Amino acid sequence: MRDKADVLDHVCAAIDAGPLASAASVLETEYPFSPISKIACQYTPRESMPIFVRDGFIDRYSGKRLVFPGTLRLLSKLLPSEFPFQRNWKSDACHFAYYELFPTIDHMIPVSRGGEDGEHNWVSTSMLRNAAKANFTIEELGWSAHSSGDLGDWDGLTGWFLRQAQIRPEVQSDAYLLRWLKAAKEALPIKT
Repeated sequence: MRDKADVLDHVCAAIDAGPLASAASVLETEYPFSPISKIACQYTPRESMPIFVRDGFIDRYSGKRLVFPGTLRLLSKLLPSEFPFQRNWKSDACHFAYYELFPTIDHMIPVSRGGEDGEHNWVSTSMLRNAAKANFTIEELGWSAHSSGDLGDWDGLTGWFLRQAQIRPEVQSDAYLLRWLKAAKEALPIKT
């Protein structure tokens, strides 16, 4: 397969040499236009948590540790000035940890590029990496897939959140925190 810049060099040469149809033919056969449609996928805490647990709260694109969403939001609730959160994720009103450490699900092979929307194609990554990856493949970006982490080494501070939930009534009264609490208990059952 010819380098893509070489293909465009060939297209430009074909335009210089004669009819546009010749250049069009080169593009159609060697570098065809494939429109990418944006497909928005949103996952509930209950759907996301098993993937975060499976991946050991590791960003599979960078290898860096991620933090359980409930922990991040509880920190914002307890320390609102020092660790602010804004519900529309305004970058001038949210602590940057939300972009660097908040885990999300991404499709290793983008759905818009033929990948399936299923667990085998889902990986944990940060909001920042998810936004940067967009509809590209990791090969196109020059990234590689990192191994899953070990929950015994890093649980994304989920254990801390579960302990706090037992002593802080604000966890039980906050709908967002309560959804993540339930998801964590399902994914990591507490042994009594």
